[in-house]
Amino acid sequence: MSRVLAIDYGEKSVGIAISDELQLTSRPLTTLRRRRGEYQQLLDDIQNLVDQHEIETILVGLPLNMDGSRGPAASRTMRFIADLKRQIAQPVLPVDERLTSHEAERILRQQGATQRQRRELSDETAAMIILQDYLSRK
Repeated sequence: MSRVLAIDYGEKSVGIAISDELQLTSRPLTTLRRRRGEYQQLLDDIQNLVDQHEIETILVGLPLNMDGSRGPAASRTMRFIADLKRQIAQPVLPVDERLTSHEAERILRQQGATQRQRRELSDETAAMIILQDYLSRK
């Protein structure tokens, strides 16, 4: 079996998490910083992670409103998903990510992370939560 990669896509940073080969557990992998004018580099960096870790499926957290509707952030994420699908051969699936950022913050606080650590780790922790939710439903 191959791994699953989850992405928490944001305007400033992109959190990445990865499953184990049996697709039972998830762990934070990295946070990619977004820089103006380097969007293609972000897609290339994700492609490299997919190739390096033998990824089978890619999940992208879709930031829906609490009522399930799509706002501006969800629209930006859908454009990102479309761009990923054009570049990467593996399936790219949108998944509901409501409240994952709050859950990531709670987990990091519980672990005693400083405010700076929480800021640095929140995106990849949110991606880990997205991935773990997906794996537990499989």
